[in-house]
Amino acid sequence: MTTIQEVAKRARVSVATVSRILNETGYVQSTIKARVRRIIKEMDYHPDIPRYDYSNTATIAMILPDISNPFFAELARAVEDKARENNYAVILCNSDDFGYREKTYIHLLHKREVAGIIFVSRTLGEREMNLMEEQGLPFVLLDRTPRIGDTSVIRSNNVGGARIAVQHLLEEGCQRVAHIAGPAELIPAVERKRGYLEVVESLPWFHPNWIVPGGFSVAGGMKATQILLERFPDMDGIFAGNDLMAVGALKALHRAGVDVPCQVSLCGFDGISVTALTEPELTTIAQPIEEIGKAAVSQLIRQINGEEMEPATGDWEVTLLKRASTRRSQR
Repeated sequence: MTTIQEVAKRARVSVATVSRILNETGYVQSTIKARVRRIIKEMDYHPDIPRYDYSNTATIAMILPDISNPFFAELARAVEDKARENNYAVILCNSDDFGYREKTYIHLLHKREVAGIIFVSRTLGEREMNLMEEQGLPFVLLDRTPRIGDTSVIRSNNVGGARIAVQHLLEEGCQRVAHIAGPAELIPAVERKRGYLEVVESLPWFHPNWIVPGGFSVAGGMKATQILLERFPDMDGIFAGNDLMAVGALKALHRAGVDVPCQVSLCGFDGISVTALTEPELTTIAQPIEEIGKAAVSQLIRQINGEEMEPATGDWEVTLLKRASTRRSQR
């Protein structure tokens, strides 16, 4: 096998010069660079690839809907960090909420002998869970995955968080608060809508038309806000079912010339980092994303190690992050 020293000797240059050409760092005369590259090709030289010892590293997988969603990206990062602490590598799989993709991933991951799987899924059913149990493949369920039988799902207190959000808007002086809702088939969206209704449903101004779907997306939040502005000129508060829709709502309000928070106050849900980058910064109900991700890995590892597991009870508590988008009283 040709070495870098042999290449340098034949090219009549130093080893450092060959290294700079290979790494494309530092200045090297074009004629020398061409000569060295020609000799590298003639001698069929290939730089050494570092060899790592993976003998003690196992692999787990995480199947989630869409890594481009900042919430799932932050959750995946927390999972990866905790897994690495325990000498596990992580394979990330995007399902786009298609059940057939999840089934395919389960089959492929089992063949690759992953140690376990963390799911964020709305389509995972009892049949797939039974199959993994028969295969001896440990799994943990997060967020939007439905509870089936005595299985436990790690998720935040969506109902309570929504109540906190709406009560905060009312306490800040809002009289009529609309809700931009997530997809009706997703448990977090349903629970957040329920929390909103628990606060406003008995108020004299409320009508179901104050709820408009936004699809958990920026574009959906924009469209929903435009509808609400046309439908209810007296609207002075919006609770968006997630932060992406809140960003979209903020954009639509800005384009319509509506001052936030003086004319319309706005609160989201999730606590993703982008909410601190908007102007004004967005008030949000923050989920303990890092803690949830770490808890999922810890629970999965306990299953992998054969430890007895009691079904988890209760949801993770959330926190109201008060920011400029709702501070009417300070204006």
